Amino acid sequence: MTKTYSVILSLALLMAGPAVLAHHSGAMFDRSKDVVLNGVVKEWQWNNPHCWLLVDVPGEEAKTTVWSLEGQSPQVFRGKGWTRDLLRVGDKVTVHIAPLRDGSAGGSLISVQTADGRVYN
Repeated sequence: MTKTYSVILSLALLMAGPAVLAHHSGAMFDRSKDVVLNGVVKEWQWNNPHCWLLVDVPGEEAKTTVWSLEGQSPQVFRGKGWTRDLLRVGDKVTVHIAPLRDGSAGGSLISVQTADGRVYN
């Protein structure tokens, strides 16, 4: 019974491997580019598996675009000095991102500069 259980568990772990790796693929981001956005925090989501920052970025003719930015996990951010309360709705921020390859308003969060000049990577 123990041998059968071990074989089944091993097979399950092997089959789960590709799904885990696929989740962490960053292929949708163009990491060769560093785009800078100036805007206002619309929403700051501090949750697993990734934190998300939504930023209202003003454009031409007073049109605002909401940029959806994927960050690291709370555990990784916490180790870099980030906190759940770091960003609040309405805060002015400058963000550096690796943009989405498809050109839509999103990307991978590289850093945030708060209105008081502090930079979080």
